[in-house]
Amino acid sequence: MSRGDAAPPFFPGFRTLDVAAGGVRFAGVIGGDGPPLLLLHGFPETHIAWRKVAPALARQHTVIIPDLPGYGASRPDAMTPRWTKRRVGAALVALMQTLGYARFALAGHDRGARAGYRLVLDHPGAVDRFASLAVIPTVDAMLAVDYRYAQKSYHWFLLAQPADLPERLLAAAPDAVIDRAFATMNAESDDVIEPAAREAYRAAFREPAVRHAMCEDYRAALHEDLAHDQADRAAGRKLDCPVLVLWPSSQEVAGRPSPVDIWRGWADDVTGAATMGGHLQAEDRPEEVSVALLPFFSRESEARVPLQGSDV
Repeated sequence: MSRGDAAPPFFPGFRTLDVAAGGVRFAGVIGGDGPPLLLLHGFPETHIAWRKVAPALARQHTVIIPDLPGYGASRPDAMTPRWTKRRVGAALVALMQTLGYARFALAGHDRGARAGYRLVLDHPGAVDRFASLAVIPTVDAMLAVDYRYAQKSYHWFLLAQPADLPERLLAAAPDAVIDRAFATMNAESDDVIEPAAREAYRAAFREPAVRHAMCEDYRAALHEDLAHDQADRAAGRKLDCPVLVLWPSSQEVAGRPSPVDIWRGWADDVTGAATMGGHLQAEDRPEEVSVALLPFFSRESEARVPLQGSDV
């Protein structure tokens, strides 16, 4: 399931994750001991987004940190049909089942949070606690779009354009595109993304298959994912577990509902708080994120049941 005993770069003491499940060859890392906790990264990152937070979480949990399908080194068997958040969620459930976990905790940032809440909605009983970093559900985010949001988060609408115009544009200057993305996230400083990590992100983004997967991710967001959210809202479906919401104070907008208020339309048990710094919370303010996540996940009283025959 996981190969090699040498610690992967950025994750001392962890093992390399290399698992085929749900139509994806998942890459990433796994480490720690205790109840399972799945960590999902966002755009335009890879699993190393969690490098500053994972060691603290691994003292109490078995932490599984994959690249999302198509991102980093996780390679789908095929790119059609499109990798909607519903399809990503199903693949992640298959990954956790292959590792031996029928029930687990989940924290996601950015795109990972969107895949995460879709997983919770589509697979009742699979997740005992869910933490969402820096996002509100897609349908709510799109209803709140104004010209300021569109200017700063232009990639939502550029990457979602029909293929293959965005892919051609990204290919012209991939390093400039990813550097600009990090700049809009207040992540220009080496204190947020150190040079080695920044180069790792650039190296992944230089891969045409990765850029295409990211474009497909955003195309899905404005089409299938949005439709799935709208259908769930109309049906009154809610997440069936406690939810922790963390958002950067820099993204607060006066006069708008707080992320906690928005998420309370999607779950009955919601708590949350703002962190200082920018969008990349786990990299910008890892101590604040760790302090919030550790007690939230330690409150779970129900045992997470491993599947029979697990060789983890």
